[in-house]
Amino acid sequence: MAAIPRTRPHAGPDILSYGFRPFFLLASLFAGAAILVWLPAFFGEIEIPTAFNPRDWHVHEMLYGFLPAVVTGFLLTAIPNWTGRLPLQGRPLLLLVLAWSAGRLAVFASAWIGAGVAAAVDLSFLALVLAAAGREIVAGRNWRNLRVLAIVSVMLVGNAVFHWEAAWHSAAEYGVRIGLAGALLLIILVGGRVVPSFTRNWLARENPGRMPVAFNRLDAAALIVAGVALLAWIVAPEAAATGVLLSVAAILQAVRLARWAGDRTWRDRLVLILHVAYAFIPLGFALEAAAAFGVVPASAGIHAWTAGAFGSMTLAIMSRASLGHTGRALVASLPVQIVYGLLVLGAVARVCAALRPDWSVALLHVAALSWSAAFLGFAGAYWKVFTGPRIGR
Repeated sequence: MAAIPRTRPHAGPDILSYGFRPFFLLASLFAGAAILVWLPAFFGEIEIPTAFNPRDWHVHEMLYGFLPAVVTGFLLTAIPNWTGRLPLQGRPLLLLVLAWSAGRLAVFASAWIGAGVAAAVDLSFLALVLAAAGREIVAGRNWRNLRVLAIVSVMLVGNAVFHWEAAWHSAAEYGVRIGLAGALLLIILVGGRVVPSFTRNWLARENPGRMPVAFNRLDAAALIVAGVALLAWIVAPEAAATGVLLSVAAILQAVRLARWAGDRTWRDRLVLILHVAYAFIPLGFALEAAAAFGVVPASAGIHAWTAGAFGSMTLAIMSRASLGHTGRALVASLPVQIVYGLLVLGAVARVCAALRPDWSVALLHVAALSWSAAFLGFAGAYWKVFTGPRIGR
């Protein structure tokens, strides 16, 4: 019996031959460029024609602009593997790219076009992604991965709440926490699959010995507690009970990570960065627990999750998946290793900026410039990977 083809012949531009290509490239370029705009806006040096205040524009575009682009690239690449169906290509893929781009322009210029119009344009993107991904998963009868779409649906709801709060209350709070919780749960769920899996594959081949512990009741408990803790955090982030739940979640996530044998992966940076990225998750839970008890500012934990876990994990997944799906060797080049280092440096600096207000100006510049250099550097290093033909085609 002939093997099921994973791609169909594509006569158009290579960048539209697979979902990860345009979305990973655009996400990287946008992440790097948006921070270079936000930093002077934050300090009042420029004005952005958005209906959001500068802080909300920054949060929204990282949480509901950059991150959904990466998630979409991941889903459009993973779903054909989950279902055995052919990937989205050509015009349907271009439609999603244009919808995402329109959302970024609409939010940026929302003071000109109106907050309602901007919200409608922006929300249409995730709605289209859910429709396209849901159709493929249902057609492929891949029911277990519907839970991934459920979490993406939480992000869509959070985005709607964000727009409503920003328009009617001048600042978004619940919309931020809902989106953060949805994105964090997605990384906990997907990371819990790929980090031990890729680690096990590399160790079995290159460094036999202690292996990652297989998914068991502790992992299930860690997922449930994280979900409950984040729900409490959305509703009452400063409550003592929330602090206790976040503390337990931090411990369980740290134990979970320690069982994945990350200390044995130093020789492979593509694997090591997955563990480093995941380490920011328990750190964020611990810092948010401390914030609930009034010990540290809440922004410290939030940026451990966003600049740390979200930033590092997206780079880790994008760099690995792009190499594998274009027929290239799974090796982190020197420029990519530098990109990883810059991203981690920026994440640490951003957390420290929240913990040390007296150093915040300098640390914010370090964090912003490191983040921007990391993502723009990644886009440059992977330009041919995203826009060129698959090797061996």
